[in-house]
Amino acid sequence: MTTQEAHDAAEHARLLHKVFDDVFAGDVPKVPARSLVSESWRRSLAAHVDPDRRTPPVVLRDTDLPDLRAAHPLNAVMPLLRSTLVSIADEAMHVMLVTDADGTILWREGALKLLHAADGVGLSPGTRWTEDAIGTNAMGVTLAVDAPVQIHSAEHLVRAYHTWTCAAAPVHDPDTGDILGAIDISGALESMHPAVVQLVSATAQLAENQLRVRLAIADERLRVLNMPHLSSLRGGAGALVTPTGRIVAGEPYGTWPERVVLPPGADRIRLDDGREVAVEPLAEGYLLRAQHRTSAAPRRNALSLRFLGHGTPGLLLNGKPIPLTLRPAELLTALALHPDGLTAERLALLLYGDDGNPTTVRGEILRLRTLIGSDVLRTRPYRLDATVDADFEAVRRALRAGRPADALRACPGPLLPRSEAPEIRALRDELEASLRRAVLDADDADLLADFAGHLLGRGDLEVHDRLVECLAPGDPRRPEIESHRARLLADS
Repeated sequence: MTTQEAHDAAEHARLLHKVFDDVFAGDVPKVPARSLVSESWRRSLAAHVDPDRRTPPVVLRDTDLPDLRAAHPLNAVMPLLRSTLVSIADEAMHVMLVTDADGTILWREGALKLLHAADGVGLSPGTRWTEDAIGTNAMGVTLAVDAPVQIHSAEHLVRAYHTWTCAAAPVHDPDTGDILGAIDISGALESMHPAVVQLVSATAQLAENQLRVRLAIADERLRVLNMPHLSSLRGGAGALVTPTGRIVAGEPYGTWPERVVLPPGADRIRLDDGREVAVEPLAEGYLLRAQHRTSAAPRRNALSLRFLGHGTPGLLLNGKPIPLTLRPAELLTALALHPDGLTAERLALLLYGDDGNPTTVRGEILRLRTLIGSDVLRTRPYRLDATVDADFEAVRRALRAGRPADALRACPGPLLPRSEAPEIRALRDELEASLRRAVLDADDADLLADFAGHLLGRGDLEVHDRLVECLAPGDPRRPEIESHRARLLADS
């Protein structure tokens, strides 16, 4: 880093300290924090993280680490990470950290002098660095937003890390797309180069590419070793499937989906097209074998969930309305969000928190099965065996596709607003925050006006401020917007 870059970094750090002090003193800073940071602060404070807390929780003992590292998928790419990042970290007085998907540091390497400093603030293997554990930090934020990030100085929520800068990027499983963990480079303010976030992001992509190559090799091994099983069907329909449900070979060609759901212990499953297939375990995967049938496959049940807005939760089963109260609506939401299924213990945690009782959940599941049928709500694990059309998923799809106007049209209001279930509250907050941010980022006056009149935007002063700035002086909507904005200001 040049002298000028170091000076600029120090100036930037001083500005961030002023922003931090203003925000946490209840004042309005002259320069607001980045939205990435302010939203992370909000999530962290909602999790009751104390800015004066000094260290993250230790969740793994040193004796647990070797086995966990050996079993973790990122262990296969550690040689790549060491060759790419550790030499740079040594020279620049940085430390490289690698976490699992839960934000727990499994590996740490770098300059010896800095490792001692890292120990002093809990940057050590076995500690958890999610936002709800230790507040805003690069590892926690990158896992929360699923994107490369850099957190500088007083952008950290916890004051103990204001002398640090860190950059992190997520690494994804090429098979399922799930996050496997995060790669992070951390160091002192004066030693961190501005381009380090690009370096970490590029390294994460290299790691994913290497994992993708290993996956292709494993797929080919599965095909070669098990093609005799497929050939033994003598022209009958069948497929070879990975342990995660991905089909790598099928006969006849072109008649199989890319992936199937394989519930634990299932000896047969039904495909989306209605075909029933037997599931036979192999050494490294499964053989699917089509069942002979003499009649057409039964039509798959269809569930329509309408849980957004202040009205009564709406449920249609094969087009027929089914009366629904709040608790079964919460159950259906959780099951729709987890199509692979949930145990009673997991459902109890999602719906009741730490005080959840699996026995209570089993009773509620029994009542829901009576309501919608045992052929729709399966057990072991609990899951929906139906084509599910949920309004909240329509909003999420539109947001992921970058269509905020479609998302707003699909969202009449908050998700199950009377629900206090942790899973429902988390999804409700996610939908509202994501929709609001997408509308504000769209820079579209008409969309802003629609949101300002929406149930979720009527009380949002920032939206009305932005709208007043965007609307032309002669716009007929302006007087009403200005009047409503004045009322919001008076009430604030």
